[in-house]
Amino acid sequence: MRRRKEKGSSVLLLGILAVVVGVGLYVYNSEMFEREVPVISMQNNGYWNLKNPLEIKMDDSSGIKSYRVTLVTKSEETLLYHEQFLAPKQSLSVSVEPPKSAYAMSENEIKIVVEAEDSSKWNFLKGNIALSEFKLKIDKKRPVLGTIANSYKIKKGGVALVVFKAEDENLKELYIQTNFDKKFKAQPFYKEGYYISLLAWPVTESTFKATIMAKDKADNISRVNVPLFLKDATYRVSNIKISDSFLKGKISELAQEFTQTQGVSDSIEQFKIINEDIRVKNEELIHEITSKVSSEMIDDFKMNKMYPLKNAAVVAHFGDHRLYSYNGEKISESYHLGLDLASNSMAEIKPQNGGDVVFTGYNGLYGNMPIISHGLGLYTLYGHCSSVNVNMDDKVKGDSHIANTGKSGYAMGDHLHFGILVQGIEVRPAEWMDTTWIKLNINDVINNAKSIIDKK
Repeated sequence: MRRRKEKGSSVLLLGILAVVVGVGLYVYNSEMFEREVPVISMQNNGYWNLKNPLEIKMDDSSGIKSYRVTLVTKSEETLLYHEQFLAPKQSLSVSVEPPKSAYAMSENEIKIVVEAEDSSKWNFLKGNIALSEFKLKIDKKRPVLGTIANSYKIKKGGVALVVFKAEDENLKELYIQTNFDKKFKAQPFYKEGYYISLLAWPVTESTFKATIMAKDKADNISRVNVPLFLKDATYRVSNIKISDSFLKGKISELAQEFTQTQGVSDSIEQFKIINEDIRVKNEELIHEITSKVSSEMIDDFKMNKMYPLKNAAVVAHFGDHRLYSYNGEKISESYHLGLDLASNSMAEIKPQNGGDVVFTGYNGLYGNMPIISHGLGLYTLYGHCSSVNVNMDDKVKGDSHIANTGKSGYAMGDHLHFGILVQGIEVRPAEWMDTTWIKLNINDVINNAKSIIDKK
């Protein structure tokens, strides 16, 4: 009898143990009892201006049940936000506004404490709790910003220069914003806290506005408009009739070079692809190469007037809006964004200004095309060359023989396509061929800026 009782007790204990193990395994593996604490993040770089809201995100697989956001200073704690949910949220984004009294705060550093509790049944039904602290430096001051000197005017298709001051111990971004979404980069100039930039007004834009923008790490922003008188300019519109001989000749020849025209037998379609799609691709490469600006400080910027082809005649103008038609129907259009110069066949190309060779390859419609950087985001381009005498990364001096004219690429005869670009925007070569314009708009502005800076 006793042995039978002991056997019954053992079975009962094993049964209880099995139940405990089963319950334990269920709890351990059940989603209701998940053990991961909520993930808390804040979009910040360690600075706060006490004006913009703090963007806080919380994530948890079982759902956020409640959270608290507290501002902690050396002297007090302020509850900024507290919320509880009947229906827990697996993902939660909160925009927390600073308290009204925060802007009068004198502390240089504060802490934001975020506490989040999930809806898990773990921890004896209390759930998982996460606590995150974010230390923030307080910066309420906007960057100091102001123009020092600038060109008096800018002409459509042309260039202006500006020198300005920008100071902030936490400066993050500095650029010049235009009305057509182009951001010009500024280069450090002459003394600490001063910057210089060339500005360009594209021929395709009807108006021009430039605003210097300075932003610090706390997202304080300063804006100053560059005071420029705008001078409009009218550019030629050329109506060009496409002939069958042109389509069967030059276009058929070019179509064999490009992958985009392979398998296209219609001559008009070939022309449209070459004049539009391939042109865009070629110009994208040019704009990418010529958009770079050094971050090194410069003391000056001097340019000789530009005329790279001796005794040359102008055979096509800058800014020419070309409208192409076939049998009386418009089929395509483009802008000619350089100056075509012609003299003798395979004439020597000798730029008056030295610089760094940043490209020497073949570029579709532009043919063999060296590009030279002259600093401050100013570049010169030489298209359709028959031969090129320089290599990538060469440093060339003024009046160096860099290439010879030709008809490589989309060229009907031997000539030079001479392009000038400022931070990826094609500009009027005529200005840089004019000694008086260079003096008034570049040299005098720089000298005036230096004189003002030296007096500060």
